[in-house]
Amino acid sequence: MDTEILRPAAHADFERAAQLIRRGELVAFPTETVYGLGANGLDAAACARIYEAKGRPSDNPLILHAADLAMAQTLTCGMPAAAAHLLAAFAPGPLTVVLPKAHHIPDIVTGGLATVGVRCPASDIARCLIRAAGVPIAAPSANTSGRPSPTTAAMVEADLAGRIPLILDGGACVWGIESTIADCTAEGRVTILRPGAVTPEMIAAELPGVEVRLDAALTAVDAVPRAPGMKYTHYAPRAPLTVYAGTGCAVAAALREAYQRCIEAGGVPAVIACRETLAALSDLVSSARIYDCGRRSDDAGRASCLYDALRHFDDTEVTSLFAEGMVETGLGLAVMNRMRKASGGRVVWV
Repeated sequence: MDTEILRPAAHADFERAAQLIRRGELVAFPTETVYGLGANGLDAAACARIYEAKGRPSDNPLILHAADLAMAQTLTCGMPAAAAHLLAAFAPGPLTVVLPKAHHIPDIVTGGLATVGVRCPASDIARCLIRAAGVPIAAPSANTSGRPSPTTAAMVEADLAGRIPLILDGGACVWGIESTIADCTAEGRVTILRPGAVTPEMIAAELPGVEVRLDAALTAVDAVPRAPGMKYTHYAPRAPLTVYAGTGCAVAAALREAYQRCIEAGGVPAVIACRETLAALSDLVSSARIYDCGRRSDDAGRASCLYDALRHFDDTEVTSLFAEGMVETGLGLAVMNRMRKASGGRVVWV
């Protein structure tokens, strides 16, 4: 199969992609978080093609993308008050709410669960595609399962060329990490199943009378996945990754030691870190062996480049990656969640 990359500029472009969706084919498209691999969310056979193209385990649920809140309402058999409040506050945007699923949603979308994740993306291209297709679009990230999620059309092509007919190119994604997933099905409680750009602090501020907590399964290895990304290894670069987190000086010292130890063992290391830490290592690490994540204080910038950083050394001779972590508050919670999965849990606090 040939894979075409198209930068949509007219109604006809969206209609062409929508026809593929309606025929049960797959289309990769940009959102404000990452690129999604989309299929008709009401067509079980089409959704099965997502799992096949990605090599994704079939018990890992998909998220349904709706063009607007009216479409989102049709995907649940009952909209909890907390979910309605959060959608009103943050949609369209990087938030997925877990709801009791409507009866017409195929079980393959939900991994056999009685709940479904629903979101309204902020990307104009995404919403135009959904409206043109006239159906909710089921879409996980448009990568092969376990790889870093794609934030550009070129990353999608690197993973899925020859597996899907069309990639809509909308440029680089704004946030660069997947949406927050908030389970709103329990009365008086919202449980964060996956952290993202809509932080627990933001949700708590919107719902002052509701308990907001992180799901224990975020750190469990054998839990039944209630949302994408909860069970399986994700986001992994080709070289093994170790993450060092703590104060700036301590992290720089730990990275220096790890880098030297790797060289002495005959390896080829590389460092992913903020600009200040890289400056402290400039006497040791060459420019070809670094990825600059920007200023330590720029959480949004560090989040947006995370997956590019994890892919950056894939086609080089690098044998080990050492990365600087973040403080686990705000957006840093989401970044560290992804880095834990990308490293297989190899996180060293210093």
